[in-house]
Amino acid sequence: MTKARYQKIMRVLSHRQADITVLVEDVYKPHNLSAILRSCDAVGIGEVYAVNPTGGVPTYNEISASADKWVNLTVNTDLPESLDMLRAQDMKIWAAHLSEEAVDYREIDYTQPTCILMGNEKRGVSAEAAARVDGHIIIPMMGMIQSLNVSVASAIILSEAQRQRQQKGMYDTTQLSQEVIDRQCFKWLYAREAARLDELGLDYPGLDEDGNIIS
Repeated sequence: MTKARYQKIMRVLSHRQADITVLVEDVYKPHNLSAILRSCDAVGIGEVYAVNPTGGVPTYNEISASADKWVNLTVNTDLPESLDMLRAQDMKIWAAHLSEEAVDYREIDYTQPTCILMGNEKRGVSAEAAARVDGHIIIPMMGMIQSLNVSVASAIILSEAQRQRQQKGMYDTTQLSQEVIDRQCFKWLYAREAARLDELGLDYPGLDEDGNIIS
């Protein structure tokens, strides 16, 4: 463990955006899930959600560039329950979905608490999901193909969200509490020790200014 690594982790956590997330619905290809997680980490999203009928998700692959270590993925089998949980956080839920009422993705205000719902690789967003969200967004297409790959579409939408948030200075203000930052930093630096303490139900020890455990 180096001081530089500790400082980088603390810097990353200070930029995490607690009020924007992604919900993926039955995305089953490992490289797509991995790429979405990578994009989320890149724009400061630390919590991502997945709905899968079987309760499982694809295995991560090398495309994630270890993003699965830095982004927490919560899996649920129940779509309405997932949507209710997000709405309880005052989030507007926008589905990437081609419909008559869909608007250009750049028209959305992503500086507000937001969840972006991305659908299945073959079918897109389910009819149930499309009916339950706050609205639909699309990426204008100028070619013959109607839509982009789900991970590419996610990256484009998230890039716009990042642009808006940077313009508003939202990355300059730490959104996570110091307690959450300290806990997450310890888990990233000392994963095995954190797992052992979690199993025992014990609190994590503090860290000094160099990231070393305070004995």
